[in-house]
Amino acid sequence: MTALDPVLKRWPLLAFLAAAAMLAVAHAFETFGHLAPCHLCLQQREVYWVAMPLALAVMAQERFAPGLRGPSARWLLAAVFLVSAGLAFFHAGVEWKWWPGPTTCTGGGAKVTAADLAAMLNGTRAVTAPMCDKAAWVFLGLSMAGWNALASVILTALSVLSVRKAPKPA
Repeated sequence: MTALDPVLKRWPLLAFLAAAAMLAVAHAFETFGHLAPCHLCLQQREVYWVAMPLALAVMAQERFAPGLRGPSARWLLAAVFLVSAGLAFFHAGVEWKWWPGPTTCTGGGAKVTAADLAAMLNGTRAVTAPMCDKAAWVFLGLSMAGWNALASVILTALSVLSVRKAPKPA
């Protein structure tokens, strides 16, 4: 028995909570930090919105469908978190100018004020999205996309490790 065994055994629940926490943090940066998400940031959030119901489905399958038990559903969680890692790594690479970002990331990058919002609602000013190639926040040398890549790699690894702790078919 390893120290990770309790985590791996309950992985679908913890994967759900991790995805919810990642979304909560992203929305907190947006709401309280006033950091509007760029196009790539929103794509990274979509993966967590997929991971949450998938984790719930895995929990339900493992609890209520004994004939369908097995590791395959946990592999799906690993795949979803791997996609998240890939998107986040791509976004971090765009921020570091390793490769160009998509054309949807060519907004003005300006912060939106209440006056801007009123002008946008009146139709006298266009909405501008933040630039994908400019990190809005950096901590210890990593942007939010970099931290998301790191977290997603860890979530992928835990999902893969949890496969051996999946309930066995009845």
